[in-house]
Amino acid sequence: MRASDADRERVAQVLHNALSEGRITVNELEERLSTVYAAKTLGELKPVTADLPSASAAVEPATTRAAGFPDQRIGGHPGSPVSIGVLSGAVRKGSWVLPPQHNSFAFWGGTEIDLRQARFADKHCTITAVAIMGGIQITVPDDINVDVTGIGFMGGFVLEDKSGAPPAPPTAPTVKINGLGFWGGVVVYRKPAQRTEPPRIEGA
Repeated sequence: MRASDADRERVAQVLHNALSEGRITVNELEERLSTVYAAKTLGELKPVTADLPSASAAVEPATTRAAGFPDQRIGGHPGSPVSIGVLSGAVRKGSWVLPPQHNSFAFWGGTEIDLRQARFADKHCTITAVAIMGGIQITVPDDINVDVTGIGFMGGFVLEDKSGAPPAPPTAPTVKINGLGFWGGVVVYRKPAQRTEPPRIEGA
């Protein structure tokens, strides 16, 4: 199968990460990058990262994510635009459709939003999360783009990337997460996607 620019950039990112971790030298990086950018097929890319962590994620998922996933998981009837936990909890997870704008509020309570099996009403969606003396946990899969711009005031608003995966291709859905953590916390976890094939739109 022919390699795309996204495939080559994915492998290049793995190599740069390996350099920063001390797994390869600068000379090895330059030599391997020359091979990467000259590669015409996925088969030529595989040996470049065969001795490095995340090698399988560097090549094979790139094609399915860039070419297949975005087309099939964008669209559908939007789910609830709000999740509110006041002295209680609220959960949004499983197979649901994230609307273009979702507002999550927690006060002396908590909310949980999990997008690992979700679809997206639009290519660009926004979650506004406000936690006041409460907590909000948002889990995003590593095959979408996420932009976290929230503010923590006597609290926290953080992104924890535990996937070890390179950035998703630009064709993937993008979720912007903003808001406020005041005497509370908003934590965004980036984790491996929990699916083997793209979620499908009902009736498609």
